[in-house]
Amino acid sequence: QVQLVESGGGLVQAGGSLRLSCVASGRTFSSYAMGWFRQAPGKEREFVAVIGWRGTTYDADSVKGRFTISRDNAKNTLYLQMNSLKPEDTAVYYCAAGRSLIRSEYGYNYWGQGTQVTVSS
Repeated sequence: QVQLVESGGGLVQAGGSLRLSCVASGRTFSSYAMGWFRQAPGKEREFVAVIGWRGTTYDADSVKGRFTISRDNAKNTLYLQMNSLKPEDTAVYYCAAGRSLIRSEYGYNYWGQGTQVTVSS
């Protein structure tokens, strides 16, 4: 069992930056692939980025070059550094833990409660 708690969301102007964090409980954090997803109002949840236990990463095309996913296994923490934010990045951001480096939300077993990111124009 893994429990995930996100933090770091907030209101920021377009062009600004935020760093999201996701702290995981349990001693097996390092063995999981960790992903970030987001859901905007009226839209389906979508993949943002994923990082494997060895540090391999994949990003969605919409965030390439702007967002960076990273992890600190010693601290059981996942990060998402978000730069050059756009109004279309406004969403609830979720972290998730799974066993594979995949983009589908169905590959993740554990989810956090989400943190709101709002980007004003």
